[in-house]
Amino acid sequence: MRSPRHWPSLWWRLVKRRLPTSLYGRSLLIIILPIVLMQIAVTYVFFDAHWQTVNSHLTEGLAGDVSWILQSYEDDPTAANLQRLSERAQRTLELSIDFKEGGVLPHGRRPSLFVAVDRSLQRALEERIDQPFWFDTNRYPAYVDVRIKAPQGVLRIIAPKDRVFATRGHIFILWMTIATLVLTTIAVAFIRNQVRAIERLAAAADAFGRGIDHNFQPHGAREVRLAARAFLAMKARIQRHVEQRTALLASVSHDLRTPLTRLKLELALAEPGPRNAAMKADLGEMEHMIDEYLAFARGEGGEAVDLVNLHDLIDDVTKGAVRAGAKVTVQADPELNIRVRPNALKRALSNLVSNAAAHGEHVSINAGRTTAGGVEIAVDDDGPGIPEDRFEEAFTPFSRLDESRNQNAKGVGLGLAIARDVARGHGGDMVLARSDLGGLRAVIRLPG
Repeated sequence: MRSPRHWPSLWWRLVKRRLPTSLYGRSLLIIILPIVLMQIAVTYVFFDAHWQTVNSHLTEGLAGDVSWILQSYEDDPTAANLQRLSERAQRTLELSIDFKEGGVLPHGRRPSLFVAVDRSLQRALEERIDQPFWFDTNRYPAYVDVRIKAPQGVLRIIAPKDRVFATRGHIFILWMTIATLVLTTIAVAFIRNQVRAIERLAAAADAFGRGIDHNFQPHGAREVRLAARAFLAMKARIQRHVEQRTALLASVSHDLRTPLTRLKLELALAEPGPRNAAMKADLGEMEHMIDEYLAFARGEGGEAVDLVNLHDLIDDVTKGAVRAGAKVTVQADPELNIRVRPNALKRALSNLVSNAAAHGEHVSINAGRTTAGGVEIAVDDDGPGIPEDRFEEAFTPFSRLDESRNQNAKGVGLGLAIARDVARGHGGDMVLARSDLGGLRAVIRLPG
């Protein structure tokens, strides 16, 4: 059991769990909570310091009038005196008097909506009247019924309700409530406008991260505009960096391929032989390694996003693997269209399929939408697989898990790294798992 000194922190953690997590919800709480607390405080002060005081004076005045009528009747309990009292009370006090000979007081009364009024009237009558009495403030909408035990019967007095409590108090509460609703509505509209600016900034950042051109203009509060301008400046710097790196890599690619082409030409003109074949194999591997390095460094970042049919894209990928002798089965929705960078995704899937075909006899590709609305592409094989504790290590660039599974027989361990980089460049991710076929399962998850 926790000690009492831990109770405040425990209470605060329980409260935090129930607080809104969005900026919109928290902003509303910051605005609305003080308004509600202020209205409660104002209402309490109004009822306690003003309304109840006024009601107390009114009930004391009515109790004094009732006490005077009762004493005047007891001094002369005749019908003529009762008639005079009734006419005088009606004319000067706005009270109606009736006497029921042999009557008895009722038992109990209906609960009133304003309990404080009943308590105030009860206290005032007890202070002024010694005889048993009964009253009801709820039976008639505009009147109060007061009955007192008198000689030979019950004296009944009907008083207007405004003689008992201030009937205009609810008007104050009504106007205060209306003002609160109007002010809250205005606050909600302004807060929603400011939060919308932040949401658009977040959407622009997410679109830029996925390589989608988003026409974003800063708007909103000054701080939000500053953040938006900083984002646009960062976006421009990143784009310049990518363009410079792409141009540099294009030059490097050209400079490296030129001597490789000359070497391949020299070997083609040379006399055939074992050494010639070995050098051709070395040149082919070198060319493949250069392609891998450049593809990993470039990341396909300059390609535009397009709407493609996923089934057709997978079919193009598997054709090459089938021609190489792999056994590939595909299960994908032929009507599924997604917005991706086609060449980048095709390269990622080609890496996964060729990797699976190199280490297994059968490759299975399953693609479709998830329950969350995204897209999932799973590539399974029946090869030796990778130990689960080395799944993350397999994504490390240039990592080759030789003792269990060579990721890329002709490459340098960049196949999975490139595939994950492509998936994350689309706003998704890639994970590894054990396959039902007995080998490795590589899953690319993309947003819908």
